[in-house]
Amino acid sequence: MMQFLDVKTDYAFKKVFASAQSKALLISFLNSIIYSRGRQKITDLSIVDPYSIPMLKGVKDSYVDVKAVLNDGSLVIIEMQVLNHKGFEKRVLYNAAKNYSMQLKRADDYHLLNPVIALNIVDFIMFEETSVVSHFKLLEKEKFIQYSDDIELIFVELPKFTKRLDELETIEEQWIFFLKNAGLLDYIPKTLDDCIQNALQVVNEANMTEEELEAQHKRKEFIYIQKSSIELAEEKGKLEGKTEREIEMVQAMKKNGEAIDKISLYTGLSIAEIEQIT
Repeated sequence: MMQFLDVKTDYAFKKVFASAQSKALLISFLNSIIYSRGRQKITDLSIVDPYSIPMLKGVKDSYVDVKAVLNDGSLVIIEMQVLNHKGFEKRVLYNAAKNYSMQLKRADDYHLLNPVIALNIVDFIMFEETSVVSHFKLLEKEKFIQYSDDIELIFVELPKFTKRLDELETIEEQWIFFLKNAGLLDYIPKTLDDCIQNALQVVNEANMTEEELEAQHKRKEFIYIQKSSIELAEEKGKLEGKTEREIEMVQAMKKNGEAIDKISLYTGLSIAEIEQIT
């Protein structure tokens, strides 16, 4: 019986999609999600800052991102987010806009700007009315005329995906199944695409050192504590009001050793307000 890492953690996610040997896996994954509707396919890409460090020591965050430049010059930012928090939607838009504008040097022309695609894989429900994968672009609100292709936001909401292994029909569904369920499998299904079978080999615990497995365990534990803390604070907030909810959340996150700037990001409170809560 085999065991695999949970791909929703930073180490496993980057090991699959941002290692030096990840190009073929990332091309397959991005083609399945971004170009699933028959548009131009990715034939090559380069991974920005390939992940070659054995572990992400000391990193305390609930998301991880990977960047890749496609063969047509487009920049793709792939982010795995396991915890929802206040302002997340704005942060996604801000990151896409920032990466778009940062391409230009002072003397450059605007026509040199390449498209930016922000691909967000989230382990929570964001939009009740959409399907598992949703695409957002700038459109005229009455006639739905497309303004530009240059910034696109894509969301993959893992809780909405409920298909079993024997129900998978497309490569897109296989990759989403992998992202959601890799850590629950005990063998490599031969019905999956070769790239996804290779991705499972990458996160096969039999290929890990003891140090890597221990770090992965600690990472999962950290995320579990963060999620539990937020859920507890939200439960208490429903009973005691918004102000009390924010206080409980800050107290829980401080207890877990979270940095004040990260607490501010999650709660929307200022650093001064957070410092007053004990």
